[in-house]
Amino acid sequence: MQPHHLELLAPARTYDIGIEAINHGADAVYIGGPSFGARSSADNSVQDIAKLVQYAHRFHSRIFVTLNTILRDDELEGARQLAWQLYDAGVDALIIQDMGLLQIDMPPIQLHASTQTDIRTPEKAQFLQAAGLSQIVLARELTLPQISAIRDVIDTERTVIEFFVHGALCVAYSGQCFISHAHTGRSANRGDCSQACRLPYEVKDAQGRIVAHDKHVLSMKDNNQSENLRALVDAGIRSFKIEGRYKDMAYVKNITAHYRKLMDEVLAERPELAAASHGRSTFSFEPDPNQNFNREFTDYFVQGRKEDIGAFDTPKNPGQPIGWVSKLTPEHVEITTDDLATELHNGDGLCYYDLQKELVGLQINRAEAAKAKGVWKLFPKDPMAGFKDLRQGVQVNRNRDMSWVRTLDKKSAERRMGVWMQLAETPSGLQLTLTDEAGHTGTAELAIVWQAPKDAAQAEDKLKTALSKLGDTLFEPLDVQVPLPRPWFVPPSQLNALRREALQALETARAQGLHRLPRAVPLDPPVAYPEDTLTYLANVFNQKARDFYAKHGVKVIDAAYESQEELGEVSLMITKHCVRFSLSLCPKQAKGVTGVQGTVKAEPMQLINGKEKLTLRFDCKPCEMHVVGKIKKSVLNAVPESPVQFYTSRPVVGLH
Repeated sequence: MQPHHLELLAPARTYDIGIEAINHGADAVYIGGPSFGARSSADNSVQDIAKLVQYAHRFHSRIFVTLNTILRDDELEGARQLAWQLYDAGVDALIIQDMGLLQIDMPPIQLHASTQTDIRTPEKAQFLQAAGLSQIVLARELTLPQISAIRDVIDTERTVIEFFVHGALCVAYSGQCFISHAHTGRSANRGDCSQACRLPYEVKDAQGRIVAHDKHVLSMKDNNQSENLRALVDAGIRSFKIEGRYKDMAYVKNITAHYRKLMDEVLAERPELAAASHGRSTFSFEPDPNQNFNREFTDYFVQGRKEDIGAFDTPKNPGQPIGWVSKLTPEHVEITTDDLATELHNGDGLCYYDLQKELVGLQINRAEAAKAKGVWKLFPKDPMAGFKDLRQGVQVNRNRDMSWVRTLDKKSAERRMGVWMQLAETPSGLQLTLTDEAGHTGTAELAIVWQAPKDAAQAEDKLKTALSKLGDTLFEPLDVQVPLPRPWFVPPSQLNALRREALQALETARAQGLHRLPRAVPLDPPVAYPEDTLTYLANVFNQKARDFYAKHGVKVIDAAYESQEELGEVSLMITKHCVRFSLSLCPKQAKGVTGVQGTVKAEPMQLINGKEKLTLRFDCKPCEMHVVGKIKKSVLNAVPESPVQFYTSRPVVGLH
């Protein structure tokens, strides 16, 4: 990708969703292969990925495949074989976390650094560039100045900087969460997270006092950088990534379309920048991020630390306020809408908060407009008696609009590339030349004897009209020129054949004009890693990964947490989110507050969910929180799915 290109990078759980991501304007799509993709139920066959590549490449959109779990020694060969299969399928890049892959016989395919590589510093970004990574996705917790600092030290001709602009937020630094493995044996770094961060917790302070009860204090709102795109471009971001390899078709259609429109606005303002692929998408709907599942939105830390980044009341989708309960009967609930134009539909999903601030769902079986404007009689799917704390005056939200769902169930976008068409006379007949917006040309010739048309005055317009009928091809005419020295009659069947041949020639030229992304060559001799000691936090899970870091000057290398060598209490999660700050118990917040200053200390806290207990420790200098705990005996006693062949003993200084 050129430094002046902006890439909209969309997720796909399946081949079908990938096709719609392209149709709705994605410049690139990332998708999981049949294994090693860090999403346990988002696998796709190499054959389906090959078909997706073929479709995407017609627009010069790219397909990236996730190969981003940490790998055991016995999995490396399978990963290597899969990498070659994906390369042969035409895939443009692999997204990786495990540095062991850089030590084996990989195909000459471009490699991108997964979010799991946890890139927070200029030094880490520089190192990964030197090691041969061509695209690096930065930690979601970074501020604009921190992003700019990374941009300033890397060669943007060689490495693209990528950033998440939308979707669910992991509260931990990516790759730095081990709660799932410690409690269940399911590793987030191997694609099987149990999502402990979405659970409700009781929070106790150092004196054992309850400071929050049944709150989802590790659950973040959803990421939305819609307002920050221009600032992110200025900071050096060139690939704008949408989270969501578990998300459904409607989400990918809507959110891709939303950011396509926003990015096209930026490109219209900045002629020095260009989209990374070709074609223009048009939509049969107005994109609206509020319509999809979300936990409300935050721009997280991009503009600095804010107090309202958490979705502490519920990890569910609260939806949008639409009205309030005006009447209850044993059979139905009557609501009055805030906006008289609001329409409700059979099958809509509504919800409200009970007195404990828990979200209660209310699915509508039948919706009837009452006589009074803005009043609706709603007959729920479930018995009225079962709705806790549903009462007059309660605010009602809608979190599923069936009208919207039906719109996105249908075809909702078309993507076309503009072409200039010119018909010219030749010694043997006619020649049609098509030129697309990227400068590719396709030419076809028709050997035909000149015939005079019945109506010479309308001959040119008839030829233009016939040539511009591009039907369900990927092209649309920008302009049709027929600078013929004399009026022509061309039989429609021959003109159609000429047009089809020229379009095929243009497609061939476009295919030949798409060059494979080059694999970056690592610097030789290898550059030193920024640190000479690695703990379990580095996720080194196989001998090849250990060899990689040793080659780059690391002296002490501990095994990944999943190797189960860390038996005591350790940091199971490191996060920029701070529970003390969110509960207004941060010493920095107390500065200058009369009667409070100096009395608030960053003492540990405890999180309790049933029998699970975790300790919160606060590192105030970098402004980070550590969630501390230890691996369960049941996990240690469980038989591993296959033996992990790693260290027989801990690595020691000077081993290599």
